Amino acid sequence: MNNLCLYAPHSHCVSMMKLPPPPPLSAPKSQIWSSFSSSQREFKVRAVSTTGNIDASNYIPKAPIFLPEGPWKQIPGGVTAAEGFKAAGMYGGLRAKGEKPDLALVTCDVDATSAGAFTTNVVAAAPVLYCKKALDISKTARAVLINAGQANAATGDAGYQDVIESANMLAELLQRRPEEVLIESTGVIGQRIKKEALLKSLPKLVALLSSSTEGADSAAVAITTTDLVSKSIAIESQVGGRTVRVGGMAKGSGMIHPNMATMLGVITTDALVTSDIWRKMVQISVNRSFNQITVDGDTSTNDTVIALASGLSGSTRIASIDSYEALQLQACLDAVMQGLAKSIAWDGEGATCLIEVSVAGADSEAEAAKIARSVASSSLVKAAVYGRDPNWGRIAAAAGYAGISFHQNKLRVLLGDILLMDAGEPQPFDRAAASNYLRKAGETHSTVKIHISVGDGLGSGQAWGCDLSYDYVKINAEYTT
Repeated sequence: MNNLCLYAPHSHCVSMMKLPPPPPLSAPKSQIWSSFSSSQREFKVRAVSTTGNIDASNYIPKAPIFLPEGPWKQIPGGVTAAEGFKAAGMYGGLRAKGEKPDLALVTCDVDATSAGAFTTNVVAAAPVLYCKKALDISKTARAVLINAGQANAATGDAGYQDVIESANMLAELLQRRPEEVLIESTGVIGQRIKKEALLKSLPKLVALLSSSTEGADSAAVAITTTDLVSKSIAIESQVGGRTVRVGGMAKGSGMIHPNMATMLGVITTDALVTSDIWRKMVQISVNRSFNQITVDGDTSTNDTVIALASGLSGSTRIASIDSYEALQLQACLDAVMQGLAKSIAWDGEGATCLIEVSVAGADSEAEAAKIARSVASSSLVKAAVYGRDPNWGRIAAAAGYAGISFHQNKLRVLLGDILLMDAGEPQPFDRAAASNYLRKAGETHSTVKIHISVGDGLGSGQAWGCDLSYDYVKINAEYTT
């Protein structure tokens, strides 16, 4: 059962670079960082400029964009694409080694309608506990501060006090109330924030704030840990006859599972929407995106997505979840979150390809999504994909133990366009061609598509994961040593 906690006041858990010119966004991972070893997650970095936001491409390249098709166009800007938002990223001395930026800040010029989604891990990090309380107090926010290096999880009262002091100082610098400042942290569990370094860096971080794409890119890099690429996206579309923008950034590469995983995200839009509707919309989109990705079956202590709506687009106020304008904005929000979620799965630790599982024929969207998650989460399926073994029996088994009832005689499985099983029976297929399909996906770090049908229902859903390689064990065996 999907048990991500989508936060609203008194709510409960819900179910349901300057490098050479960059390659095209659709380029394979091997081309995107051909100068880096695919198993190496430490990079040589350059010192940060003191005169402006860093050139993010000096540190890690950008992830490819996996936007679903729809009535929108991709635009530059990430979290700063929407009207009213600024961002910055810088090195503040929080990382254990290297000088890759480790502090990010996103602000809004006006009171932004706020929503949040958080881990359901009982050992929730101090910033998670703080953000829940802040969202309970206020329906709006003005800033999100993110640090990399220390997770500030399992750090007790002292760790929580570190969050309070960080929020208070930033609020003072921005001349806002402390509850209007939200905090996210990522890094090693059990380590408190290097508070003195963080507090000392805040004035400079605020001074670096910019509405430029460079500001957004620097923030997207600053929140990464073992990520090999930064994840940033923005789109422009029509909502109620007005142009609206939705952007976002995220981080995540390991400890990724449908409870939202060890991921952080910030989503921004200039749409005008009431608080209760915005929080419902964010809940729906998270369940269709970040709760549908998996890398390794682990759920972290710090998972957080903060979504802010400035309302500065001039669009009609959305006050009903069933209105046409709400449906338009929901589709945009889904697209941005799904694009970021797929980038996270694509960048899974040690991964060589993205796995996309599509399920149709279920009785509801929720049931289809659960079956898709089950298949994408299967270690046996993931290992078979890495081994270029078209072992479709593992796919059928994972669909069958998802906890959703369906008649096995209606089960249909395809690998790409290769039919492996139909009407519950194995089909003759070219095993060499199927293995070659998996091999090519791994060599180009592209997508393996698994299509499953379980009946005649109207429910459909998708989930995303990656293959499970030897490098995953190496990366995580040496994480703190």
